[in-house]
Amino acid sequence: MPSGDPTPTAAEPPEAPIHNPANILTLLRLVLVPVFVVLVVWSEFDESLLQVIACVVFLVASLTDFVDGWVARRFGYVTKLGKVADPIADKALTGAALVLLSLYDLLPWWATTVILVREWGITLLRLWVIRYGVIAANRGGKLKTALQTVAIVLYLCPLPDWMDTIAAWTMWAAVAVTVITGVDYVRQAVQLRLGARRLAHQPVGAGRVVREGDLGA
Repeated sequence: MPSGDPTPTAAEPPEAPIHNPANILTLLRLVLVPVFVVLVVWSEFDESLLQVIACVVFLVASLTDFVDGWVARRFGYVTKLGKVADPIADKALTGAALVLLSLYDLLPWWATTVILVREWGITLLRLWVIRYGVIAANRGGKLKTALQTVAIVLYLCPLPDWMDTIAAWTMWAAVAVTVITGVDYVRQAVQLRLGARRLAHQPVGAGRVVREGDLGA
């Protein structure tokens, strides 16, 4: 005879503690952003030791982006804080570098604007569809990040003049991949919304069971 108690469900695994190596690396990246900005402004791109240090700081901060994600997945350190802080740290670092390059006339403002609009636009787009599903980073997104990082490092480092062409072509490749992947993310977001809308209007009948979360509630 039923006791009236709710049917027990499988307990969700506890979330990893906030103070874990992955989140610490993300926090380190956030802390390094103002350090990087101060070093660049102080050096004024005068090919001094300060400019080299600024480049190294940017490179170290960028590497933490690749490492913290791997650590979080490999050791189960995925947290809600990390999911929010990680993309913010990435865009703060990249955005600061691009704006500084444009301020010192090393990079056209239109290139910086295109990249920043895409980066923050896709972040808002992900938030727009998050109740319907997650738009995961794909290989194109990872290629975009790698190209942006390499291009910015080439601009930041005091390199021989003949390297300017390589830096420029790398940046244009980064801009192109940034736009292409942005369009693909928009396509995925629209598909998620349309799929959720069709599911919401599909009548409950034979062969279909409405599960918690189907409608994004």
